[in-house]
Amino acid sequence: MTTAPADNPAKFFWFLPTSGDSRSIVGSSHASSQQSVPPNYRPPTRRYLAEVARAADRLGYEGVLTPTGTWCEDAWLTASALLAETERLKFLVAFRPGLTPPTLAAQQAATLQRFSEGRLLLNIVTGGDNLEQRRFGDWLDHDERYARTSEFLHIVKSIWAQESMTFEGDYYKVADARVSEPPDPLPGIYFGGSSEVALPVAAEHVDVYLTWGEPPQEAAAKIARVRALAEARGRTVRFGIRLHTISRDTSAAAWAVADELVAGLSPEQIAKATALHAKSESEGQRRMTALHGGRTDQLEIYPNLWAGVGLVRGGAGTALVGSHEEVANLIIEYHSLGFDEFILSGYPHLEEAYWFAEGVLPLLKRKGVA
Repeated sequence: MTTAPADNPAKFFWFLPTSGDSRSIVGSSHASSQQSVPPNYRPPTRRYLAEVARAADRLGYEGVLTPTGTWCEDAWLTASALLAETERLKFLVAFRPGLTPPTLAAQQAATLQRFSEGRLLLNIVTGGDNLEQRRFGDWLDHDERYARTSEFLHIVKSIWAQESMTFEGDYYKVADARVSEPPDPLPGIYFGGSSEVALPVAAEHVDVYLTWGEPPQEAAAKIARVRALAEARGRTVRFGIRLHTISRDTSAAAWAVADELVAGLSPEQIAKATALHAKSESEGQRRMTALHGGRTDQLEIYPNLWAGVGLVRGGAGTALVGSHEEVANLIIEYHSLGFDEFILSGYPHLEEAYWFAEGVLPLLKRKGVA
């Protein structure tokens, strides 16, 4: 197995399937008018999501990403409902800053951090598509949304750091903004965005910059730009990557599962999703779509990195596929390039949480990576 430095162990998160789960790929573009639901669909009930959360807690994952979007159950409410079902698991709650005033968001986060006894993390989702944003009453264009996110984070962080805050910007105006008590510890702030206007926001404000699973060298080039921008501001940013995973005892078994995931997709489904994703305003989504281009014959875009999930699912579209050792080796490669946090998922999420935790994590622990 490939070796890696042992002085900076990575953190591994799992994912709550709040838009439903299945033995097939669940998902569609946030901007689409309906979600694709396979025949063996598992609805995102509180009981099922609690099963996934308890499994992640028991298996030693750092936390779970609780996503946001048209087809997801509300991330704040989901995290609140599942806190009592878990003991040490952190909840990386995704939310869109343009839909919640910053002082209210600061208050909500402070409350949930206290009630959870320090288990809250925040994933800032600026929003990449006008069609979906307008469903929620947000009519700013793509670049303005990132400018607003910068103001939002400035206000929230300032409220937490001082007794009161007065601010007037292009998007927000607050006077004597405050919370009853700052959260302790302060929730880590995660953020993703691949466009030119997104990277400076990451460099200025966030703790962890996230990217979807592009091939290692492409992903490394992106985070190098964020690192340079942060250093110019006197800041240090950590880096995370969002991937699916299919890990089995043998490589052949894992690839058989991958093939089965896409076997039921029709050419019409793939063509429709590819066309929609290719014209997305989200730079990250367009980059995900370009990895496969709607073709099903060249989905292994890098050794053990498979773009099949992105044929129909919006957002993270690549998966680590292979034997436990092959998957571990690719994670070590990403880690050696600067990725310290891995946010993983797999279909179905309950079963795949066990496959990865029992097959891959022990190998990574032996190498000092986990």
